[in-house]
Amino acid sequence: MSTSPRFWATPIRYLRWASRERPAYFWSVAIGACGPLTLAIVPPVRRWLGDEDAPPIPLTYPVPTGPRKKLTGYGDETEP
Repeated sequence: MSTSPRFWATPIRYLRWASRERPAYFWSVAIGACGPLTLAIVPPVRRWLGDEDAPPIPLTYPVPTGPRKKLTGYGDETEP
């Protein structure tokens, strides 16, 4: 029997050993492996519960039609 079990020979035994001897590495990998699963599971569940996507943020400002108003009173007057 070796000091640390080989992963491919006995994966469950290796995972038990890693959870006891190297808990930070073990749980970091376990939690990180859940990330891609959430990409596939969370959006459908969210929509099923009634949470809809927010409307997209406008990327441009609408330009008004017609002539611009003449500004006065803010230093726009040109006095010699």
